[in-house]
Amino acid sequence: MDGQGGWHGSFGEEHFGAAELGDARRTKRLVRIADKMVKHPDGTLPDKINDPAELRALYRLANEARVTHEAVLEPSRARTLRKMAETEQTVLVIHDTTELDFSGLSISTLGHIGNGFGRGYLVHNTLAVVAETRDVLGLAYQKLAKRPKRDKKKKPESRAETRARPDRESRLWTEASRTIPIAPPGCRWVEVGDRGADVLEYLDFAEANGKSYVVRSKHNRCISLENGEKTKLHDRARTFAARATKTLDVPAAKQRPARKAKVAIAWEKMTLRVPRQPRGEIRGVPLVVWVVRVWEPDPPAGVEPLEWILLTNVAVNDLADAWERVAWYECRWIIEEYHKALKTGCDIEEMQFTTEGGLQPMIALQSVVALFLLNLRNASRSPDARERPASEVVPLLFVMVLALHRYKQPRENLTVHEFYYALARLGGHQNRKSDHPPGWLVLWRGWMKLQPMIEVASALGLNKCGKT
Repeated sequence: MDGQGGWHGSFGEEHFGAAELGDARRTKRLVRIADKMVKHPDGTLPDKINDPAELRALYRLANEARVTHEAVLEPSRARTLRKMAETEQTVLVIHDTTELDFSGLSISTLGHIGNGFGRGYLVHNTLAVVAETRDVLGLAYQKLAKRPKRDKKKKPESRAETRARPDRESRLWTEASRTIPIAPPGCRWVEVGDRGADVLEYLDFAEANGKSYVVRSKHNRCISLENGEKTKLHDRARTFAARATKTLDVPAAKQRPARKAKVAIAWEKMTLRVPRQPRGEIRGVPLVVWVVRVWEPDPPAGVEPLEWILLTNVAVNDLADAWERVAWYECRWIIEEYHKALKTGCDIEEMQFTTEGGLQPMIALQSVVALFLLNLRNASRSPDARERPASEVVPLLFVMVLALHRYKQPRENLTVHEFYYALARLGGHQNRKSDHPPGWLVLWRGWMKLQPMIEVASALGLNKCGKT
C-alpha cells in the first residue's frame, strides 16, 4: 500500500528495491527483511524476525560498510519525491524533530538528549502529505543529528561562534529544506512547521529559494505594518478583530484529551524587520509575511485556550485563504502521529547494536516501515472509504480472508470502510457508535493478527475466487 492507498506488490520492493548497497544480494535481503517487518513490526528485532538464520542475515547486512543510513533511505526518499511531483493537489512538506533514546546501548559516540544524561539522536523528519486528503506520500528527508554535551567549565560561546557552529540545531530546518527541490511547474508544495521552525534563517532561506511555508510563530518579532507603523508581531496579532468563527478538532496531546474548540480567525499582512543582531545566516532583507491568528475566545473552564499565530508567505486575500492556511497547519499533527508509530508501533528504541554503523541503517529501515502503519489509518478515514473497493487498497486475498473471518464468507466486494473496521475489530476495537474511529495502533494489531491467516490461506492455495 503506497501513500495514496494503491497496492503495488511487495512493500520491500516498492521502497527498497532500488537500493544501491554494493551487491544485488544485499538489496534482495533488505527487501525481504522489510516485507517481514511490515507483517510483524513491534518488539525487538528478534521479535520482528523470528527466523534465526534471517536474523543473523539482518545483523550481517546492517554491519556492512556499504549499508549506511543514507543508502537504505534513499530509494524510499526518491520514491516520495517522485510521488510529490506526480501529485496535482497541494503537497505539504511537514518538518519536525524528535529524539530517539538509545541510552541503554554501549555506544559512546551517541549524542546527548533529554536533560543531558540520555544518549541517542535528534531525528529531523520531513513527511510529504497531500493537503486535501491527508494521504502520506512518504518520508522526504531524515537526518540523524547529535547534540554535543556542553562543557560547563568552558567559556560560553560568542554569538558569532554559535552562528558558525556546523552542528547548531537551528540549522536543521534549513538543511532539510535544502534537500527538497523547488516544486515543478503545475505543483504546489508548502513547507509546514511548528514553533521550532520559527527560525529567521529558515524563513529567509525559504523566501530566497522560492519556497512556500506556513510556520507557527514562537518569537514576538519586530515588524512593520503596511502603513509604516513599527510594533511587535504577537502584540499586534492579539489586537486583531475576529472576522469569522469555526469549530476545529483539537488532537490529544500530553495530559490533554482530544476535544473540539470554537475558534475565531483574523489576519493581516506585515513585514518582518531585519534584527540588529541576527542569530543565524540571513541575507539581511525584510520578509513580507501574512500573519493569521486563530484563537479560542471562550474556552471551557480549566482548559488552556487554543491560540495559533501563523506566519506564511502564501498570500491571504480572503477568508477562504485564511482557513486554508489553518487547514495546512492542522495537518502538522500527522508527523507527531508518525513519531508515535515509529516509537510505539515499531519499538525503534528497543534495537540492540554495539556500533552506530549497525544502528543507523536499521533506523532508516524502520522509519519507512512506520509509514505503512500510519497509512493504515489514513486509508480507513479517506472521504471515499465507504464506496471505494478494498481490493484497490490491499490485495484481494487479504480482503477475502478478512471477510471470511468477520462475515463467515470470502467476500470480494468489501469497501475500504468495511475492510478497515473489520481489521480494527480484529485488533480489539468494539465498533460501537460511541467509540472513536480506530487509530493506527488498533489497526496495526489487527494487521498483525491477519498475517497468519493470510499465510495459511496462501499455503492452502486459495486463489482470488476463494477456491483451492
